[in-house]
Amino acid sequence: MKQRFIILCLAVLWAGQSAAFELRVQKVDDGIYALVGDIGPRNEQNHGLNNTLGFIIGNEEVTLVGSGATPEGARLIESAVAGVTDKPIRRVITIGVQDHHWMGNSYFIEQDIDVIALAYTVKDQQDNYQDQLVRLGAAIGAEVDTVQVHGATKIFDAEKQLFTLDGVDYELLWTGGAHFAGDAILWLPKRKTVFTGDLVFNDRLLGVQPYSEVANWQKAFQRMADLQPQHVIPGHGFPGDLAKAQRDTGDYLDWLMLEVGKAIEDWAPIDETVDNLEDAPQFKHLEFFDAWHRRNINRTYLELESAQ
Repeated sequence: MKQRFIILCLAVLWAGQSAAFELRVQKVDDGIYALVGDIGPRNEQNHGLNNTLGFIIGNEEVTLVGSGATPEGARLIESAVAGVTDKPIRRVITIGVQDHHWMGNSYFIEQDIDVIALAYTVKDQQDNYQDQLVRLGAAIGAEVDTVQVHGATKIFDAEKQLFTLDGVDYELLWTGGAHFAGDAILWLPKRKTVFTGDLVFNDRLLGVQPYSEVANWQKAFQRMADLQPQHVIPGHGFPGDLAKAQRDTGDYLDWLMLEVGKAIEDWAPIDETVDNLEDAPQFKHLEFFDAWHRRNINRTYLELESAQ
């Protein structure tokens, strides 16, 4: 009986360990990797990592794109990189304003690792971090108390910054805002690869928030598409090509602008517009469609109406 009890305890312990959250590492191109978090919501198990980050392996060093939502999330990022290369992480480039793209900065800054960002991104991070901490805490619980809010250590005061680090050419671009106004993208021109942050949602429906501007988001997506990337690493979901990003994000933004715009031109009330447009079968395969679609129509209506 005692032996069976010990075996049961070991089985429970093993099950708990096997269920531990890990980022999925996906090779995009030689030396370029995506770190894909949960497609579903943020929670205590995933440490707020329901987004997609990534890293680039240079001649001697590693550059991260994003730092996670917490120090523990940052540690998981570090561990995922170590599973691919023994080259050291020497810098982090943050392109997103939402917490899970940058609130792990402190973990790397404490290791004397530089964090790079555009001033547009840093300002929006600072303007929104208090509200985001509240939202993050509601999702991940007590772990939020470990977060120390640190912005970038190197800030570029420009809409477009070109630089070469460890043999890799980069363009850090502010395209006019996306999910948040300060969201930027990181373009690797010689590799035809773009890290879009929350400009692109793959595999799940994007969420129009009160601080999002759909008209600017649509234009920003087109600016990204004009680069003609071969590889698109989104802010949420799995990497793909430009056609996938267009299907999952670009087409939906175009649909919102067109269909909601028509309703406003026809003087249709907001409730009627939401009801009339709730059935959009071309997007129903995306995760969170049922939770977000009607809300997205509502918020797009309010934005376009106020612009008239």
